Amino acid sequence: MKSVILYSGGKDSTMALYESQKNGDEVYALLAMVSRNKESYMFHVPDIHMVDYCSAAMEIPSIDVLTDGIKEEELNDLEETLKRLKEKGVEAVYSGALESVYQKSRIDKICEKLELKSIAPLWHKDPVEYMKEIVNQGFEVIITSVSAYGLTKEWLGKTITADTIDELIELNKKYGIHPAFEGGEAETLVIDGPMFDRKIVIDEAEITWNFDNGVYDIKKAHLEEKYDYSL
Repeated sequence: MKSVILYSGGKDSTMALYESQKNGDEVYALLAMVSRNKESYMFHVPDIHMVDYCSAAMEIPSIDVLTDGIKEEELNDLEETLKRLKEKGVEAVYSGALESVYQKSRIDKICEKLELKSIAPLWHKDPVEYMKEIVNQGFEVIITSVSAYGLTKEWLGKTITADTIDELIELNKKYGIHPAFEGGEAETLVIDGPMFDRKIVIDEAEITWNFDNGVYDIKKAHLEEKYDYSL
């Protein structure tokens, strides 16, 4: 089945891609909706420019689509893009929806209208087990934005590890933070993983902090070859 992945470079869309490949799909492209609105309801915003690096690192084509990010109207941009992709033979759309009914229902509706399959392989996975799976499968994920009480400036640029997940479990108990950030508490970027032929290396990043929220803005990065030293 020829598929397109709604892709942001974050952990959820990357895991959706991972599942599509495990299903044996032909991935036509990574589809990145690039919003001009930092408060987009539908689409990931922080470091969206890094999709190009992810695309190159995995050697999968990417399609960047600009949208004004106006609530509900931004869905028209997605629909028009998917309509064109269907004409090129795309049969299914994968998304990284985990618990957001708002996002999943709208993607489902567009796909139903266009007679495309809407696939959300992560839907209703246990968040803690899901985060552990990401780490155990060898994905390297960094945090690119935070916007919840309990997530301090020190979390920006932090790599998600087994210890980090333990910290998130405690923050969930204390402040109600969703362990997989499904409440919008944080955004992420995957810089390495099983599908990556090359790893993304961050050379320069700028942290912007505003009282209780912040962004890890990547200014410069490069791709690094992954060598198998056991050979």
